[in-house]
Amino acid sequence: MSDTLAVHVNRTELHGLDVPNSFEVTGSFVVEITNHGEPLHVHLHLDDALSEVARLEASNHHVDAESTRRVEVAVDPREAVRGKLKVVTAYGATTRYIDLVVDRPKREKDPVQVDESLNKPKPRQSPGPSGGGPSGGGPNESAGGLLVERPEIAVLGFGGVALAVAVLAAVVLQNVIVVLGSLVVVAGVLVAVALLLR
Repeated sequence: MSDTLAVHVNRTELHGLDVPNSFEVTGSFVVEITNHGEPLHVHLHLDDALSEVARLEASNHHVDAESTRRVEVAVDPREAVRGKLKVVTAYGATTRYIDLVVDRPKREKDPVQVDESLNKPKPRQSPGPSGGGPSGGGPNESAGGLLVERPEIAVLGFGGVALAVAVLAAVVLQNVIVVLGSLVVVAGVLVAVALLLR
């Protein structure tokens, strides 16, 4: 893709326009108007769709004889847009339309920086004097460390809660099915305790 759109005026005939049928860009570009003959005015106009993402510095441009004029078109696309750029010479004597496609620029992703220390495992630290870690740790560190080292304590706690809920349901509801279900829960908790204490 080129960033310069070439427009030739007066090349083959008076007020004649030679423009490409279509032009594709991903960002700002320049309309380069080359006049091959007498001085004249050139009018540039972006249609509504293009006006949403592009802006001309001016729409009317005087181009001297045998000279070139460059017109900046600032583009800030949020999404791909198609539209028409209208080019008019000598106050309407000749009009041409260019199909203009503005693609969204491909954004390069910034590389992620990874600290080299992250690829090395941390050394395992032995417990300090209070059993919570090397710094003596507080009660939260001590309880967390104990649950990690002895998960059966958590199992016993949950079993006790399940047992209490089962007994409470049996007493409150006084239903034979609930009592039988509670006995199954009690038996399950007792089996779990026996297996943990082995």
